[in-house]
Amino acid sequence: MTRISFYILKGEQEYDRQVFACRLIEKAYTQGHHIYVHTNNVREAEQLDELLWTYRADSFVPHQMSHEPGQEDCPVLIGHDSKPPRLMNLLINLSPEHPPFFSQFERVAEFINDDNDTKTQGRERYRFYQQRGYELESHKI
Repeated sequence: MTRISFYILKGEQEYDRQVFACRLIEKAYTQGHHIYVHTNNVREAEQLDELLWTYRADSFVPHQMSHEPGQEDCPVLIGHDSKPPRLMNLLINLSPEHPPFFSQFERVAEFINDDNDTKTQGRERYRFYQQRGYELESHKI
């Protein structure tokens, strides 16, 4: 069954959520995981794409948008409006809603911060997963 991890972050800035996501993506990539990052819209997907190139000078995480050709071997895909084109083992959800395809992953990472909307939406996702019996864990960062 899919394991769901909620990361509780300080601050209200979306940028900080994305930087933390980049750190987790890099860690998972170095451990050999295949990661799908689900964002809310194309603008957020493009922001994360750019941030993965720039968030740390000595970091390299091969990634691309999920709709681009040649994604078959790429370990990190970013999308916003559809499920990943192949099976992957970690879903990073940066969308305010749970993706309908989340259960095909071994793990799901959710990020909550002090922004009121983000917190409220995160609580709703937590309840959704909890009511369906998924194993939940929380990490205060």
